[in-house]
Amino acid sequence: MLKKVWSSTDISKTTKSKVFETMVLSVLMYNSETWTLKQTQENRLRVFEMSCLRRIAGVTRKDGIRNKEVCDRVDLLQDVANRIQQRRMQYFGHVQRMDHTRYPKLAPHGYAHRTRRQGRPKKRWIDMVKDDFKQSNIDIHQATEMTQHRSA
Repeated sequence: MLKKVWSSTDISKTTKSKVFETMVLSVLMYNSETWTLKQTQENRLRVFEMSCLRRIAGVTRKDGIRNKEVCDRVDLLQDVANRIQQRRMQYFGHVQRMDHTRYPKLAPHGYAHRTRRQGRPKKRWIDMVKDDFKQSNIDIHQATEMTQHRSA
């Protein structure tokens, strides 16, 4: 529905990128801090983001312009995957500061007593958080200690 906005020459690229961040990304990333994403899902989010950014920049894939340059033209600082990772880490801090009797605090560390299916186990939310902190070179125990100080 925003096709007319993206193709409009009367609206500046900065305004279009603000509309993208406020209207599109807010809907796209709703409740994303609780997602467990596979690599294929993450790639699909990036493809959607780049298709929107290419429309904003007025560039097609036939033009042969790289994604990095399109992001620079639109002044995009973080891609969708990094935003989701940041939100997940912030939510981890929020959960860690909760009272120990609250369900969001108990759920990530809970265990279901049943026999496991054959094959690789599904990735859990806490596994995603551990991977996020590993990419930031922070141990999960250090991260838990850091969450007691909101500014950290």
